[in-house]
Amino acid sequence: MNLFDDTYKTIAGPAEGLFKDKGSKFIAYAYPLKDEHAVKELVASLKLMHPKARHHCWAYRLTPDRSVFRINDDGEPSGTAGRPILNALLSADVTNILVVVVRYFGGTLLGVPGLINAYKTATQEALSAADIVELTMNDVYRVSFGYEQMNDVMRVVKEEGLSVRAQEFDSQCTIELEIRQQRVEQVLGRLGKLEGASAVFQETV
Repeated sequence: MNLFDDTYKTIAGPAEGLFKDKGSKFIAYAYPLKDEHAVKELVASLKLMHPKARHHCWAYRLTPDRSVFRINDDGEPSGTAGRPILNALLSADVTNILVVVVRYFGGTLLGVPGLINAYKTATQEALSAADIVELTMNDVYRVSFGYEQMNDVMRVVKEEGLSVRAQEFDSQCTIELEIRQQRVEQVLGRLGKLEGASAVFQETV
């Protein structure tokens, strides 16, 4: 990702993929993921759904800059499950995603190359079935202003096509806006010209 790129790819909803080899079944489940707290719950629900499966291996990537990731081989030989799942996510350049591959053992050992191929291919199948979307990296700002400035502030919101996350209108008003990073300077410049209006950065989403 270059310095000026404020977009990233993820999946719009859950998807599944399947790969079979020598009697073993590899079922890949892909989920959109906002933070790692959901991982435990999603893996646990798949263990309930597939209690007789031998392994539940997974990998995830998080954050728009794709810097956060974790892998889990769940008893498979080191590097044969979580890493190939992650590599498939890297190849597809997707983030904010968890893929869990559930394996039913078919009685025949696949060997290291066979396992790597199976986990990678199952993941690729799930990604092929997924609706991959491109999202923008947005900064959230809380804007405070007097009631008399409301029309001017709302005009900026409308003309810039900004997403309103929360708002509170009283004698002193606050509004939480999501602004695409490439346009933060422009929007804050317009808001800064309004008397009594101030914007404070909250988070990047």
